[in-house]
Amino acid sequence: VQLQASGGGLVQAGGSLRLSCAASGPTSNMQAMGWFRQAPGSEREFVAAIGRRGFNTQYADSVKGRFTISRNNAKNTVALQMNSLKSEDTAIYYCASSYVRRMDIVPVTPDNYQYWGQGTKVTVSS
Repeated sequence: VQLQASGGGLVQAGGSLRLSCAASGPTSNMQAMGWFRQAPGSEREFVAAIGRRGFNTQYADSVKGRFTISRNNAKNTVALQMNSLKSEDTAIYYCASSYVRRMDIVPVTPDNYQYWGQGTKVTVSS
């Protein structure tokens, strides 16, 4: 599975951005998809994830109510709509995929993801 993330940029606090991740590969629709982020000097942290069919989602507490993850299996894409952005959301955002046997499984730890995109930078100015 290959992943290509896009949509990052510079935005003012309170603004919105929409990240997109395009997946390719024969089993890409068998994967749960997740977004992680890494700020300078910090470890990579979980942001949001979605199950294979899009019915199950998980969010980090820091983004609940502000971010929404979604997927379009027909297009093999996953999106992260980010609203009410804060300066602490500044980071490089990575999409990742995880092979899961069941549709309701939504991994939240990086170790459970086998494939990673290259990252897209999000900068929120205060």
